[in-house]
Amino acid sequence: ACETDHIAAWRDSYRGAQGMGSDDRTFILSQSGHIAGIINPPSKKKYGHYTNEDMSLPAADWKAQADFHEGSWWPRWGKWLAKRSGKMVDAREPGDSSHPPLCPAPGTYVLPPAKD
Repeated sequence: ACETDHIAAWRDSYRGAQGMGSDDRTFILSQSGHIAGIINPPSKKKYGHYTNEDMSLPAADWKAQADFHEGSWWPRWGKWLAKRSGKMVDAREPGDSSHPPLCPAPGTYVLPPAKD
């Protein structure tokens, strides 16, 4: 969730996460708003994030007792995913003999200007 998100308020997102049945969950609160809090690559070193393992707390107490971490939440998420994933494999080459790629990424649809 994002601290100043004007669409999905973090306290509501936190309450939703509290209601999830699994004990294997992690709630991360990123600084900033709806876009910048999510699109926060580690290379930018712009916004930090909060973590707290105790999700039994009310939202305000959770944040007051949370640990603040400098930088993007992406590496923390990557570690979380890695613990729950199989071994890494190389990315596949797009297309095959029956379905060759039409063109290189990002595709030609991004080139023409939008029509009104």
